[in-house]
Amino acid sequence: MPDTFAPALEALLMLATEPVSAADLAEAVGEPEAAVDAALAELAAFYDSTGRGFELRHVGGGWRYYTREEHAELISTWLLEGQRGSLSQAALETLAVVAYLQPISRGRVSAVRGVNVDGVMRTLATRDLIEEVGRDPETGARLFATTGYFLERMGLSSLDELPPLAPHLPEASALEAELADLAAAAVPESQAVPLVEADDE
Repeated sequence: MPDTFAPALEALLMLATEPVSAADLAEAVGEPEAAVDAALAELAAFYDSTGRGFELRHVGGGWRYYTREEHAELISTWLLEGQRGSLSQAALETLAVVAYLQPISRGRVSAVRGVNVDGVMRTLATRDLIEEVGRDPETGARLFATTGYFLERMGLSSLDELPPLAPHLPEASALEAELADLAAAAVPESQAVPLVEADDE
């Protein structure tokens, strides 16, 4: 097996949603970049020699895990079958956050929900309920929004028809306050608007 810090590299790469450079990984584990590069190459060779269902590739200037090509049909079938299933409570809550705060980064969604949402966001994107719509001009983070298919599934003609948050989310008052705080922080106070307008009745 590779160096003693290889498990730390594996743990970091498990969380990666895009290739991570050896320099960034070296900084994270506190090891020389050359040693990290060598460990990554050794890990990749180890996965190949032991016939794992995934591989470690060096692409786009960084390293990332990928499933092997020979399993593509199996994975495609599994994902398509998953699209016909119902969404979990975690997925529904994540989708609600995206719908009401879009465009929004994955990090901000995680901040609102208080948990890592990478896997849930991938599920929602796979089901064509959300999509990447650009990058935050300040942080460079990817921004996500709901899709036309989301509106179709919800029976809406536009996002303006979304109902108020409170009746539909668990602990809605706390979540709505959190959403409002985040939205206000994203724009100057003079331009901030309430997420849910008061009922005219």
